[in-house]
Amino acid sequence: MNPQTNINQTLPQRKSFLEYVAADLLDKLGDDLSGVAVVFPNKRASLFFNEYLARKAGHPVWSPEYMTISQLFTAHAKRQVADNILLVAELHRAFCRCTGSKETLDRFFGWGQLLLADFDDIDKNMAKADKVLANVTDLHDMDDLSYLTPEQVALLRRFFGCFDEKHPTEMKRRFLTLWKEFYNIYTDFNRSLAEQGLAYEGSLYREVADDPNLQFHKHMYVFVGFNMVQQVEQRIFSRLQQQGKAMFYWDYDFYYMPRKGQPTHEAGHFISAIMEHFPNQLNPHDGAIYDNLIRHKHVTLIQAATEDIQARYVATWLRREQRMEAGRKTAVVLCNEQLLPTVVHCLPKEADKVNITTGYPLSLSPVNSLVNLLVSLQTTGYDRHRSRFKLVYVNRLLRHPYTHYIAPEANRLYARLNVESKVYYPTPEALSADDPDLALLFTPVERPEQETQTPPLWLTHWLMECLRRMASRLPAQGDPFLQETVFRTYTLINRLHGLMASGQLSIGVATLQRLMLLLIRSASIPFHGEPAVGLQVMGVLETRNLDFDHLLLLSCNEGNLPKGVNDNSFIPYSIRKAHGLTTIDHKVAIYAYYFHRLIQRAKDVTIVYNGSTDNGHTGEVSRFVLQLMVESGLHIEKKTLLGGQSPLTFAPSPIPKSPQAVKRLIERFAFTPKSAPQPLLTPTAVNTYMRCGVLFYYTYVLGLRELDEADEESMDRRTFGNIFHEASQMLYERLTRQSNVITATQLKGLLASDAEIMAAIDEAFSRMLFKMDRKDAFKPEYNGLQLINREVIATYIRKLLEIDLHLAPIEIVGLEKDVMEEMEIRCGDRTFTTLLGGRIDRMDRLTDGAGRRIRIIDYKTGTHVATGLESVANIFDRENPHRHAGYYLQTILYSRIVRESPAYNPGNDKVSPALLFIQHTAGDDYDPTVSYGGEKLIDVSVCAEDFMNRLRQVVSDMFDPDLPFMPSYDRSGCRYCPFAKFCGIGDNKV
Repeated sequence: MNPQTNINQTLPQRKSFLEYVAADLLDKLGDDLSGVAVVFPNKRASLFFNEYLARKAGHPVWSPEYMTISQLFTAHAKRQVADNILLVAELHRAFCRCTGSKETLDRFFGWGQLLLADFDDIDKNMAKADKVLANVTDLHDMDDLSYLTPEQVALLRRFFGCFDEKHPTEMKRRFLTLWKEFYNIYTDFNRSLAEQGLAYEGSLYREVADDPNLQFHKHMYVFVGFNMVQQVEQRIFSRLQQQGKAMFYWDYDFYYMPRKGQPTHEAGHFISAIMEHFPNQLNPHDGAIYDNLIRHKHVTLIQAATEDIQARYVATWLRREQRMEAGRKTAVVLCNEQLLPTVVHCLPKEADKVNITTGYPLSLSPVNSLVNLLVSLQTTGYDRHRSRFKLVYVNRLLRHPYTHYIAPEANRLYARLNVESKVYYPTPEALSADDPDLALLFTPVERPEQETQTPPLWLTHWLMECLRRMASRLPAQGDPFLQETVFRTYTLINRLHGLMASGQLSIGVATLQRLMLLLIRSASIPFHGEPAVGLQVMGVLETRNLDFDHLLLLSCNEGNLPKGVNDNSFIPYSIRKAHGLTTIDHKVAIYAYYFHRLIQRAKDVTIVYNGSTDNGHTGEVSRFVLQLMVESGLHIEKKTLLGGQSPLTFAPSPIPKSPQAVKRLIERFAFTPKSAPQPLLTPTAVNTYMRCGVLFYYTYVLGLRELDEADEESMDRRTFGNIFHEASQMLYERLTRQSNVITATQLKGLLASDAEIMAAIDEAFSRMLFKMDRKDAFKPEYNGLQLINREVIATYIRKLLEIDLHLAPIEIVGLEKDVMEEMEIRCGDRTFTTLLGGRIDRMDRLTDGAGRRIRIIDYKTGTHVATGLESVANIFDRENPHRHAGYYLQTILYSRIVRESPAYNPGNDKVSPALLFIQHTAGDDYDPTVSYGGEKLIDVSVCAEDFMNRLRQVVSDMFDPDLPFMPSYDRSGCRYCPFAKFCGIGDNKV
């Protein structure tokens, strides 16, 4: 298509279907329509129709009454429709009465909804429930089938033939056991509802349709734009028709209506049948009205790579061909309504008048996530046996951006819990901190003073109180969307609370959570505005009866159009089809009509679909589009929507050493005898500088730190290692209480004492994971992951003891011992001293084939084993670093300090650096001593001088104001760096 071509100029103007109806109605009934009721399938069409009516008349007229088909039935009903929750609860009671089952409502709820839908379908199609739900084990129940056609009878007999005694199976037995009670459940359920003056929609419709005394008070009922008309609706149509009070206007196109020698198109399946009984008021042969689908139309089919890219295309599409200027003649139709939030954000700024019909899903709002966090806090996040909350759930709630509306001190509490001290099982009293708002947040649902209320009832009461407090703190002139979201959520929870308080709903907390989830998923937040003005953004169902010049259909994929068609039902397909109930074929035909009717009068149609096959997408365009391409003869232009992305080169910039940065470095690491605490330059800091100077800058110069997301529910590798170190230290401290020399007898005794090993591990868990004090009597229970890790740590400790058993006796020189030495550094024209060192996991002395020596052992619990070190240069090569350079830097530095220090090594013994990888200690002769140049490094003196010279150079560079902080040469580590975004790096750019 030529982009300069204006579609509005090249194609003829067309009147909409509702304009034809308005003109015909005025011609036939005149200006006084006060005694007329115009009935539509949905409410929206009436807003457009009323304007067309006024415009056509050209002067004031008496307006008709507008109603939907649902309103027509409820206006003549003696009962009212109950909400879905109450209906399923009442159905559950009927089920239990009829079957004697003890099934809980929680387990029943899901398939109870299916059963309710089946009953609704039976009634709306005026089927005989006793025949549909007949006991198939008794074939005599099929004797009277005169009300069925021969084809339907044959279909039933084939199905029931599967249940003869020759083919018994457990599935068939269970089906028959349940099936034989369905009619009893149906009658008991309807009786119970009738006693309460309630009904489900199908039973109410059927009662109205069967009422012999039904009176219609309007002079005329005009039915506009219906497609599939169910039996209850046909019954009303017929009665009004017989009384001379009915007019019918049908909307269709010749393209999908029956033609000689051709099968009926599925889009015209229902309309062609219903028009035989209820004739059209418009001329059914008028081509101006009914011959538009394959004439004078520009159709474009676009394949997109993702869902979001379709939404971003909306602005581009609207700015072309004067689509935005066309106002309400332009519609963006969402075949996948989950796209709405993205589409709303992608609308161009100049689109000042937009009407959104679908409503924003409540489930996508932050208030919904806040409610989920509140419920999680009171359920899985609270240990009722010990009256304590779990920190991970507390933190999740405190970090939510809306929590401060409930408790303004939430941010301070979060800082106190995670910075000042970290207690993984805080008490409600510790969390409330004498603040009434925090006390509300952290009030346990199952309190002793609330014994008069059930936990579910108190939970909804507590949630409503939290939402009330939140609403009271929202700015009066603030975000109306947030205010509406809070109100809508409160209303839903209040409804559940009312049902439970009245005794109509008796459920547990688990079922309450599920019901809240179902309610919120089905709820939406309406957008307020003038519906008949401006660009229309709508779902497929809202398009009924409306015509547009410009159409953009988004996410027009199989599965979205037709919409997730399935046949979930307790009534098998054969029985449904035989008794005229709704089948999957009907559902497809309904959506086929919606699609073809929507595009039939449009001049400009753009259809976009997601062509990707990931994230659950099939990548298939809707079958209706394929049919159009093959059968219609329309010229459909095909295009592909590209993201317009260009690859970005990964090139983080060096950071110059500003005077402020150098000053902070000196303040951070300069040592004086009066320094308190002593500033220590650790091997970790040196290694960080070598590997990535930018990371060093953020961490050690700016003092930024990664948010500690570890919690008591899970365990990262660092926490696992800390627990192992802590437990090992405690066990070896006990072995060396009497003497620093550990004997083989002691090690054998400890290996034989599982209780002592596990007690040390439990204490290490309490300190390192749960952050418990030794005096705290509270003992947390392990979850499944923690129990596994506890056993793994016990296995590692036994391996460590077995290694030492082969080397015993061993003299323990120090456990978790701090070692350090001074190093003089020049920074510009200044000289200062820094302390270089850290903490050694274990320092021992032994005599073996290599002679008497001290081992500097660093425990490693990871899966990777360090390969041998060829030379010291490998440790300090920044461009091609050794995989485990940091390990070697640490253990060799500690060994060098001990080797040269009379305080640590008064006997001037050889000192061996060692890396003990617990997972790889197989063999009695396992030796953790570092391999250097292909040989065991028995004495660090062999490489100490070279090592220290290179280390001094690195540290000097670190403080050199002329050398910037250089980014990493190894890009692989950037993917997991906590500061990657500071460098402008995303996961897709590494």
